[in-house]
Parts: sequence; C-alpha cells; structure tokens
Amino acid sequence: MIHHSQDADTWTVTIDRPDKAGALTREMLIELADIATAAQSAKLFILTGTGPVFSAGADLDAARAGLATDLVWERLSAAIAGLSGLSIAALNGTVAGGALGMVLACDLRIAVPTAKFFYPVMKLGFLPQPSDPARLVQLIGPARAKCILMAGQKVQADEALGWGLVDRIVPAEDLLSTALTLGQDVQSTDKSHVAAIKGMIA
Repeated sequence: MIHHSQDADTWTVTIDRPDKAGALTREMLIELADIATAAQSAKLFILTGTGPVFSAGADLDAARAGLATDLVWERLSAAIAGLSGLSIAALNGTVAGGALGMVLACDLRIAVPTAKFFYPVMKLGFLPQPSDPARLVQLIGPARAKCILMAGQKVQADEALGWGLVDRIVPAEDLLSTALTLGQDVQSTDKSHVAAIKGMIA
C-alpha cells in the first residue's frame, strides 16, 4: 500500500490505497516514516497518492484503537521536515485529518483542482498532532488556521492557493511532471549546495 522508487537522487513515495481513500494504518505510517528517514540524502523527495483522495487520514478502525493520538504521526512529519533536499507533496486529491501533517511538513505543495483540505479535530474530539498547528499558522496565519482546526472548514483548492496552503494547482495528468520540473535545479547541483540553501531559508 506504500510504494517508493528511487531514480538517482529523486525519491517518489506513493500512498496506494484508493479503495479506502488513502486511509492510513499504523503499519503504513511506520513504513512512510522509515522511508522518509532513509531519504535524508535525497535531493528531491516527492510524496503523492492514487485515486481521487490523497489520504483521508487515519483508518477508522485504527483511529478508534488509538492511532489518532499515536506518536508515529510526529515521527513521520519530523522526518519529512528534516530532509536536507527539496520535499514536494504532489496531491492527487483531498487531504484530511492527520494526513495533513505530512503535507504541511513538505517544502512545497501542489494539488489537483478537485483537492480539498480539512482537519476535523474539533468535531472528533482529538487534538491535532503537536507540530501541525505551528506549521499551519506559518503558512496561512492564525485566523485561517482557526478556520480549519476550530471551525472545521473544508478548504477548496483555489481557496487554499489564495491562502498559501498550496503553491500551485495543476491538472491531474501533469501532477508528477510538475513536481519533477520544480525539482530540476536541485537535481542538477551538489547535495551540499541544496542543503545549504534550504538551511538558509528554514
């Protein structure tokens, strides 16, 4: 259900569970975190999915069993945020719940026009993962973060672009090629140079 490929210094990781809207089990999250940890030397890291939904967040059965508050979400987000290369979330569809955390941890976010973004922790009675609110505020500001986390708003792709939650909206058929194009410059230079510039921005 998690696939990853390596082409030189480019790693592409795919959540492949379209029959369950990309819902994540603990085992899938551990695998994603392990891959992101192993990709620390990658120049370009692309995170994507299959079907009309990137990820609906935690698998419902697993969430009821405690996954919603498991530390593995933070381990995954920290591993992605700690990458020395450029990380891009190439969002094939909607992102919900805890799955938003790994997306917020990426450097860039591109999405198809049908994507929606929501994080219904208020309604479900859970707290968001600890690092997610700060990353959300950094991208879109406190009021808009409250719209998502407290008012439970579902944000459409065009509004997300205006807010700065995503950086580009592209047709589904161009999603991965756009991610690769955005990564062309980092692919063509030395890893230390990539890491140095990223470190100056962070």
